[in-house]
Amino acid sequence: MRATTSTVDLLNWYDRHARSLPWRVSPRDRQCGIVPDPYQIWLSEVMLQQTTVAAVKDYFEKFVRLWPTVRDLAAADDEDVMKAWAGLGYYSRARNLKKCAQIVANDLGGVFPDTEDGLLALPGIGPYTAAAIAAIAFDRPAPVVDGNVERVLSRFHAITTPLPAAKPEIRAAMADLTPADRPGDFAQAVMDLGATICTPKRPACAICPWTGSCSARASGLAETLPNKAPKKDKPTREGAAFVAINSADGSVLLRRRPPRGLLGGMTEVPGSEWQEGFDAAAALSHAPLTADWRRHTTPVRHTFTHFHLILTVWRAQVPAADRPEDGSWWADRGTLGDEALPTVMRKVLAEALGDEV
Repeated sequence: MRATTSTVDLLNWYDRHARSLPWRVSPRDRQCGIVPDPYQIWLSEVMLQQTTVAAVKDYFEKFVRLWPTVRDLAAADDEDVMKAWAGLGYYSRARNLKKCAQIVANDLGGVFPDTEDGLLALPGIGPYTAAAIAAIAFDRPAPVVDGNVERVLSRFHAITTPLPAAKPEIRAAMADLTPADRPGDFAQAVMDLGATICTPKRPACAICPWTGSCSARASGLAETLPNKAPKKDKPTREGAAFVAINSADGSVLLRRRPPRGLLGGMTEVPGSEWQEGFDAAAALSHAPLTADWRRHTTPVRHTFTHFHLILTVWRAQVPAADRPEDGSWWADRGTLGDEALPTVMRKVLAEALGDEV
């Protein structure tokens, strides 16, 4: 569509105030003919799913340093990719990241598709990510809607329908606003507006480039929108985690989780299944070895997307020869930080070992 006054106002604001992000080409550089790297845009967008910019920056820079191109990532060892991803969460994204890199490198000649439909055919790329890559990397007029955009447009149009039911209405509004010229910059401008001015609490309406045309501002609703449907209570699961320490050299027993499912392919200490109604009295029946297990008084608590988890931590010194024959291994204490340990397992080891992992 043709640019409206609101679109022009926002792009002018973005030209002056765009955030500096490691994967972003600034408006000035774009005007000089520098174009975004689709590999870096794809990588950043996959990392940013359900995660903050602050949490992603270091991971992004590490990945680009280790694997500068999609071909490099495609050729990387799966375990190295999981190790580099450890701590970022939602580990199915890392598995799909590797699959997607292999398809682009091996089947598509190292070139990402430049349309939403083409991008949607790749593993780990859903509607939002496809739109973001198409718009930002290839300047396709695709409506990009993340959490920041939902908040900004809910206020701009005073959309009172609660989320998530309001998503189609918001996406249609974004499609109407997205210009044919500079759609990638426009998408990033709306995201930046939400991240820096149209914030969840106390939006800075007085300095917003859309203050004169914002319906929520005019009606005094800015701080109350977007409306959200009440969240359902998350169930709580429990389990036991066993930290076995090699009595000879202090190394720690680790094993690999199954490739599919929650935290698939990640590294963990041995433990029980995580269940509602876990029988804590029978916890030692899940121990990987017969040993003098001592229970820590402080449980480890962690929250996943769909449930809360409480783990009782047990620790024991065991001889090196007592390693179970299940693919587990002794990991040197000094290199635990390099293992593909999800955050919950890092909490378990920190509780058992008394230091940060």
